[in-house]
Amino acid sequence: MKKIFTYFKPYKWQSLLGPLFKLLEATFELLVPIVVGLIVDKGLGARIGGGYPNADKGYIAGMCGVLAAFGLLGLVFAVVAQYFAARTATGVSAGLRRDLFKKIQSLSYKDLDKLGTATLLTRMTSDIDRLQSGINLALRLFLRSPFIVFGAVITACLIAPSSFGVFALTVLVLAIVVYAVMFACMPLYKKSQADLDQALLSTRENLAGARVIRAFCKEDEEKELFSSRNEKLNKSRKFVGAIAAITNPLTYVLVNLGVIALLWTGALKVDSGNLTQGEVLALYNLMSQILVELIKLANLIVTVTKAAACGSRVESVLALEPSLQDGTESEGETDGAPFIAFENVTVQYNDEADPALEGVSFEVKRGETVGVIGGTGSGKTTLVNLLPRFYEAQRGKVTVFGKDVKNRAVKELRARIGVVPQKVVLFKGTIRENLLWGKADATDEELWTALKMAQAEEFVTEKGGLDSPVEQGGKNFSGGQKQRLTIARALVRNPEILILDDSSSALDYATDAALRREIKKLDSTVFIVSQRVSSVRHADKIVVLDDGKTAGIGAHDELVTTCEVYREIYLSQTKAGGAI
Repeated sequence: MKKIFTYFKPYKWQSLLGPLFKLLEATFELLVPIVVGLIVDKGLGARIGGGYPNADKGYIAGMCGVLAAFGLLGLVFAVVAQYFAARTATGVSAGLRRDLFKKIQSLSYKDLDKLGTATLLTRMTSDIDRLQSGINLALRLFLRSPFIVFGAVITACLIAPSSFGVFALTVLVLAIVVYAVMFACMPLYKKSQADLDQALLSTRENLAGARVIRAFCKEDEEKELFSSRNEKLNKSRKFVGAIAAITNPLTYVLVNLGVIALLWTGALKVDSGNLTQGEVLALYNLMSQILVELIKLANLIVTVTKAAACGSRVESVLALEPSLQDGTESEGETDGAPFIAFENVTVQYNDEADPALEGVSFEVKRGETVGVIGGTGSGKTTLVNLLPRFYEAQRGKVTVFGKDVKNRAVKELRARIGVVPQKVVLFKGTIRENLLWGKADATDEELWTALKMAQAEEFVTEKGGLDSPVEQGGKNFSGGQKQRLTIARALVRNPEILILDDSSSALDYATDAALRREIKKLDSTVFIVSQRVSSVRHADKIVVLDDGKTAGIGAHDELVTTCEVYREIYLSQTKAGGAI
């Protein structure tokens, strides 16, 4: 939690003033039992014999005015304290969300794969919300409740020193109970939040894949999976909740036992003339205040325990060092070096996994079109993801513009590369807003040029133009239309390197052919990843991958005769090896 405390620096005065005003409110609250005791002893003139023949109505009215003033001032101080506490809590949580999102953006694909989307969503939302609630309550009550508890004990000692034993023993036993519950609950809350991650994972997968689930009639299986994860979450929450719930009844029992002991000893003192009725009433009120504050403190401890567990989860992400470190080199190329080169490249997604790529080596000249083909899982996407440094090679190196990509500044490198990912992603807004991701200052003419090259001009015009809406995930467009919009988004940038990762899989052959003709006119170096031979056969160079290794590199006609893997793919997509 040390890192999280640094977010309090901009709110240090609010963090101090919030508890301070709460302590001022608590001070007036501690004075109330004393005033009530004075009203009984002096205002009413109570006697053991009963009756109030010497009641001083003026004194009583004056003391009631004092109580009203205490209540009004306490209300003002409480409102001010709440303002400062809320401002600090919301400010700290806003800072955490901002930096957590920034941290997530800095993580490599490998880091994101390791953490998982569901747990990151939980930490961005539920965990920080709980932390915010914990900070708010802690600033208002963490000092106030102990202050009233110990203040009540001291006040009781000033009224009747003999009552110290009852008060001290009650507070000590209660403190032991509260802290025992706190230490028992903290690891259980962490486990509960991990169970929440799994429940949210099921929710996210079911919402995102609703059509697939229904298409394969998997509703019952998904219901069972969600029910099992939800039941696990339910059991963990119930278990830790049951332990936390012990605090309140135990607190009530212990404090009421203290009240009984106080009244019993107080009655004996009053009977012997060592205490007045007003003093006994004041002691009882002080014990009641301790009861209320210890219950508040117990609930606060539970909330703070939850907040601390959530804060630790958030801090673990903030403390994570990205596996991808930014380089320092920016503009410039090495004279005489290949434009792009893969030199004995090997990639593993984790230490235990088999290599996704192994010993891959080839060179690419500026302006060449490179096709990448192979079976499912052969490493095609991994290969092209190395160029913009989405992943990094464990062995060997990849050079772009003549320099090792590991030494390149990531932002500058990616600004010169246009990527059309395998999974189509569009954002809610308009077509214009989505295309401007490629180039923020692009003109309408540039946008329409990109749409025309991507074979998207016609349907965008039918939809209403650049300002027509895009629903979340692009659900108001067909699969082929979404692919063409993402291609246009990359083309707007006019990149030096264009990566098309199976980006025409939803296009018909005529549209795919027209798209390839337009791309051929570009000055860019183009990488086309595809399962179709027709998409790569006219490339200057085709890289054939098989189980992460290069099975062949060359032009189409050459590979048909020399590369068995390519020939099998080619023959499977043609009739007796005829034209595609």
